[in-house]
Parts: sequence; C-alpha cells; structure tokens
Amino acid sequence: MAFIDAHRDEFGVEPICQVLDLAPATYYAARNRLPSARERRDEQLTAEITRLWNDNFEVYGVRKMWKALNRQGIAVARCTVARLMRRLGLSGAVRGDHKRRTTIVEPQASRPADLVQRDFAAPAPNRLWVADLTYIHTWSGFVYAAFVIDVFSRMIVGWQLTDHLRTDLPLDALEMAIWRRSGQAGPLDGLVHHSDRGSQYLSIRYTDRLADAGAVSSVGSRGDSYDNALAESTIGLYKTELIHRHGPWKGLDDVELATMQYIDWYNNRRLHSACQDLPPAEYEALYRTEINSVTLAPAT
Repeated sequence: MAFIDAHRDEFGVEPICQVLDLAPATYYAARNRLPSARERRDEQLTAEITRLWNDNFEVYGVRKMWKALNRQGIAVARCTVARLMRRLGLSGAVRGDHKRRTTIVEPQASRPADLVQRDFAAPAPNRLWVADLTYIHTWSGFVYAAFVIDVFSRMIVGWQLTDHLRTDLPLDALEMAIWRRSGQAGPLDGLVHHSDRGSQYLSIRYTDRLADAGAVSSVGSRGDSYDNALAESTIGLYKTELIHRHGPWKGLDDVELATMQYIDWYNNRRLHSACQDLPPAEYEALYRTEINSVTLAPAT
C-alpha cells in the first residue's frame, strides 16, 4: 500500500496493481478502512509521549517514560512505550565522561575524617549532605557550579554558579542549603556534610559555617571519585540532561537561568529510581506523612 501511494501519480493505481498481482479493489478498500483500535490508541499515546518528552528536558528513556505515563493514569505496557519511542526516534540521555579538574587538592592540609566510607545512605532528610563542584564551557569562558545534595531524597538543596573557583562559590551553595532546610526537614544538629578534599571545602570559612549550623564535616579519605560518588552522580545527571543536551551556552546568565529551571524540575517532577520512582520533593513529603502518622497513632 505504501509503495502504491508513493508511485500512483507516476504510473497509476491499476498498472501497479497489475504488476504486483493485486486487485485494485483491495488497495482502495485498505485506503478507505477506518483506523483500527490499536492505531487510534497509538496515536493518543504518541501525543502523550511527545508531551512528556518535551516537559522533562527531553531526557527520559523507556523506563522513566513508562513510569511517568502510568503515574498520570495512562495505563500502558512498557513494550508499547518502547515501540512508540523507537518509532518517534526518542531515546534517553546517556552520560559521558567529563575530565576537567575543578577541585584543588592540598595533600598536606589537615582534614576531617571520612565519616561516610562510601556508604551513601541516610534514614531521613538532613542526616547526610554531599557537596561537589563542576564546570560548564560557555562562549565567554568557563562557568563553575557548586551543589549540595541531601542523600535521603537526592534533592538538590543548595546551588550556586560563578565564573571563579574561590571558596565563595561552594559557601554560597551551602548558605542556600542551610536557609532552605533549617526548620523545614528537621534540625541540622548532627548533620554530616561530606565532600572531597578540595581546598574550597577545607577552608576555615567553610568549616566554620558548617560548625555554626551544627553540622559535622566529613571528607573523602582516598581522594578519588568513589569517595563522593553520589555527588558525582548527581552532577553527571546535570551535565548530561541539561548542559550537554541543551547547549551551547553564551555565558553565566543563560546557564544560571537554565540551571534554576532544571533544578526546579529535578526536585519536583523528575522521577528518581532511588526514591521509588518518585520526585525528591514527593519522596520527602511521603516520608513526613508516614512519620506524622506514626507519631499521632494512638497507643495500644
């Protein structure tokens, strides 16, 4: 049928059908046939998949797209999502390697102990934060970004972008995290703040601010990416899903605006496998609901 449609203007329907040993009535019947239930369903799902793809920074693969559709009440099989995404030419974002060094290490400097030992798990919000830096190449030079992530929900609780790597960069991200989380997700007393051995995180200003907030500083002991793997992973998502997928970037201003939009999406709408395929904010809200229900339950 597709071949006849493509060549009918040049050769005519009947001559082509004669060569293909096909009755012309069969062709006309197929052309006039109403779409099947599957075709109508595929058309509806294609529109929904395209909408979700555009609303989620064009990064969802088959599994997350399938989860997102079902969360919105659109019951669909995973294999159907895979088939339609393949037809549309859509595929999930794939991480790459980023080699530029952003951490300035001072091997001789005294540092806090490693309280995490590569065990990136937390029983509640504000128990363990991880922090790290990254870079973004723009037309006007490098832009540097600092992030603070709550391990419990993978929520980005603090961030900052500048055009330098001085201590002010991670310190401003830390100030945002303290301002946002103090009194919202539990007290900060006893919070463990984990980072790599960069001089920015070992500076007196940074460590003093942690102590003022009641947090305990922890620094990776072996000096490689596995010591701060969760922060590295979150930054990898940021680079893959936003920076490399939606560049090139002009300078600090447009990266900052895009980062703000990305973090709002990441915290409030992006499905995260470590959070039972819930967005970080929803995962924390569920935790608070469960804690309150236990607290208010009558004694038996």
